[in-house]
This record gives sequence, C-alpha cells and structure tokens, in this order.
Amino acid sequence: MLRSLANIRRLMHAARVLAKHDALVPAEYKDALPPSAKLLRRFIGSRESEDKSVPPGVRLARALESLGPAYIKLGQVLATRPDIVGNDVARALESLQDRLPPFPAADARKIIEQSLGKPLDAMFSSFSEPIAAASIAQVHAAETTDAPSRRVAVKVLRPGIEAEFARDLSAFAFAARMAERLSAEARRLRAVAVIDTVAASVALELDLRMEGAAASELAERTRADDDFHVPEVDWQRTSERVLTTEWVEGTPIRDPETLRAAGHDPKRVALVLVRSFLTQALRDGFFHADLHQGNLFVDGDGRLVAVDFGIMGRLDPAMRRFLAETLMGFLNRDYRVIAQVHYDAGFVSRRHPVDLFAQALRAIGEPIFGKPVRDVSMAKLLQQLFDTTHRFDMELQPQLVLLQKTMVVVEGVARSLDPDFDMWEAARPVAEKWMMEQVGPEARLRDAAEGLNALGHLARNLPDLLRNAETVSAMLAEGGLKLHPETVRRIAEAQAARTRTIRVAVWVAAGALGLLAAGMLL
Repeated sequence: MLRSLANIRRLMHAARVLAKHDALVPAEYKDALPPSAKLLRRFIGSRESEDKSVPPGVRLARALESLGPAYIKLGQVLATRPDIVGNDVARALESLQDRLPPFPAADARKIIEQSLGKPLDAMFSSFSEPIAAASIAQVHAAETTDAPSRRVAVKVLRPGIEAEFARDLSAFAFAARMAERLSAEARRLRAVAVIDTVAASVALELDLRMEGAAASELAERTRADDDFHVPEVDWQRTSERVLTTEWVEGTPIRDPETLRAAGHDPKRVALVLVRSFLTQALRDGFFHADLHQGNLFVDGDGRLVAVDFGIMGRLDPAMRRFLAETLMGFLNRDYRVIAQVHYDAGFVSRRHPVDLFAQALRAIGEPIFGKPVRDVSMAKLLQQLFDTTHRFDMELQPQLVLLQKTMVVVEGVARSLDPDFDMWEAARPVAEKWMMEQVGPEARLRDAAEGLNALGHLARNLPDLLRNAETVSAMLAEGGLKLHPETVRRIAEAQAARTRTIRVAVWVAAGALGLLAAGMLL
C-alpha cells in the first residue's frame, strides 16, 4: 500500500512536469480528445506552449530531460517504438540529451575505493576532475601506478543512481500495470513489456562490467580491422561501479575543419565510419549502437576510435542475411527479391500476394533513384520499408529497429563530414562481400565440408549405435526390456514410500528410457 502511494506521488510529479511543457496531453491533439481526457488535461494543469513552432515530440524530449535519468532512458526506449508514439515523436526523442552536471570528484574517489577495495593512490598516481558527465556516470582522466604508468579513462556511476532508478522504475511498472488493466490499447501496445525493456537496459548500464565486456567483445571481433579501434579494458581497475579503459588520444570528429587541421580527410573518416558500422552489423552481428560525434575520435594512426559501449546491438544470422539481401535488392532495384526475402523470413503473411508486396516496395525504391546523392537516405528508406511492411502485417522487429535508429545517427554523422556522401555506394562492397562469403562458391564448399564432417561424426558413432540396437533387440527377444538395477531399486523405493508424485515421476522416467531404447531400433 505504501509503495503504491509512493508510486502515485512520483507519477503525479512527473505528470505536472509534463503538463508544464504541454507534453502530456498536447494542445495540438485536444480537439480530438474525448471529454474525459479534456477534463484530465485541465485537472493536471496543462498549458499551451508559448512557442507554437516547437512540436509536441520536442517538448516531450525536453520534459523527460528535466525529469532525470530514468525518464531519459524511457525516452530513448520510446524512440525505438514509433508504433507507440508515432514517427514524428520517435524522431524527436532521438535528440534526447543525456547530460547532467557532474558530481564532486571526492565522491568519485570514495566510490572507486569502496568498489575496488583499495586506496585510490594505490591504483592511480593522478586523478582529474570530471571531464564528461551523463545521467548515469561521469568520466575522469587518470594515470595508473604501473611501471611504466598508463593514461586511462575512469568511468564512475553516480552516487545513489541505483536507488533513484529503482524508485522511478517501480513507478513506471505500476503505471504500466494499471494502464493494461484499464485500457485495451495499452494491452495491445504491451505497456508492461516496454517498461520491462527499460528495466533490462538499465540493469545492464548500471553494471559497468557489462559495458567492459561489450567493449572487450567488440575489440576482439574488430581486431583485424585496420581502420577501427576499441580502447582496451583495464579489468584490474574495473568493477560493477567503475570502468577503466585505455585513454584515447585523438581528434573529435565533430568538426571537419578540426579534422583537416589534424591531418585527417573528413571524407575518408565518413567512409570508415559507415563501413565499420555495416561490417559490425553484417559480419559480426554485434554493433556499437550509439555512434554519435561525442563517442567518436580519430587517433594519430588515422584509425576511427569509438568509446561508450553502454548501448550495443545484436543481429542473429537469419536477421543478418535478411538485412544483406534487402540492401542488395535495393542496390540492384530487384523488388521481387526483396519481397521474397521478407516472405522467406516469415515477416510477411503469405495471405498477401508476393507481387503486390513487391509493387509496394517499388513505390519506396524507385523515387530515390535519379536523385542527387545528398537527397538519398538509406535510414529513411529503411523507415519507409518498416512502415510499408507494417501495413502488410509484419510485426516490429526490435533488432532491426535498433539497427535503423543507429543508421540514422551514422548517416547523419557521415553527411556532416561529407555533405555529398553516398551511403549506398559505401554500403555496396560490405553487403556484396557478406553475400559472397555466405552464399557464394566458397560458402557452398564450406557448407559441404561441414556436411561431410557431420557424416564422419555419424560414421564414427555408428558401431556404438548398432551395438546398442542389437542389445535392445536381444532383450526384447528374451522377454522384455531390462532396466538397470539402480532404476529398479528407485522404483521399488518409490512404491514403498507410497508417494504418488515421486512414484509417477520415476515410472514416467523409466518408461521414457524404454521408449528411447526402443526408438533406436527404428
């Protein structure tokens, strides 16, 4: 009861903040609202925005920023759910700024010492004031006490952030449960599942060992990529609340002129960024999903260096094949192939004619050809693709939504470095290489070799299978299947104990053993 009251109080505070920004029940929608919603709008004190040019999605983003870390995280998740908030609001939420004032360095020192179990001076010979601060953690520059010493970046969770998130997530879950209980639309949109997604994401971000593991995995997968680098994790100075990594000495990619002054070609950097992202997605099925300018640098060797691995994406093999074949289909303007890919993946119901779906895809693809390169957006095309497939009853694919959202950011960064950047030609060699490796002649030879290995494994085990079959056959010929003495003893004990549950379970297990053995004869 007390927890419910606390949740209601926190939700009422959030409602007032949203109303202040005219972001809870926006004025733009009030004429279409039922009387009950209009009454609610008046009750919570919603007021129209003074700046009529600011759209509802932007107002919502600003309100969520002012409410703190948990609401920023909620907004980031909703940005991947245009089916819930609409495309315009989803795009606005992508601009959420995850920045907060830093907390004192003295507090960070205490957290490090408590978390790592050593005096800070035993681990670091120098430790700076905060150099960057976000809603969950902040970063300090430091020098290790090793010989020779190394410069490192130390990320530290905010004090009390776990408890703050726990309180807000409890309120979110309460609101979601109530919404699903009272609203069929909330049940359709699976409000509880959305909050579960937020909670799962937060749980990962609040354990910096998980971010370290993501960085380590990405580094391992991209080690042979000469143009891309991931900072090494210092596991001796990493814990649940502290992450220490190699320091990045590089030029931020925010400004093309700054890159040129440092001796780097912005056009080349844009190409490396896009191809690195697509290579990670297609080849590895594991990609950095937060590739904005603040997380990207170019080091002295000309390598693109990424930091901040709190948001990562994964694509399973089937989804990678779907993505590659879809991209190649658009590159080759083969809409029938794209349609068939969707049907083969089971994304589109077969009650829709494949040729009709191909026609809808043509309506997406044809308008982009012949346009200037700067006007052709791969990210927008994928968004149109998702919108169209939704009309053909394709369910939202979370893996692809995160990929598409990341592509929006990557494409934007690339165009900021090179306004004439050709996203399609940058993607072509990556997609073609993947297709050749997966479905080309070499792939077929590899699959054949794997098939021969499987046959060889079966052949090696064939004598044992035949002996087992002969044994079972002989037992059946002699009057029945003979159970192992230990099995018989357990059955007798179960009967003596007259415990129905155990007796049934043991006899079912014995019967299963018999069926398994008999099945070997077939």
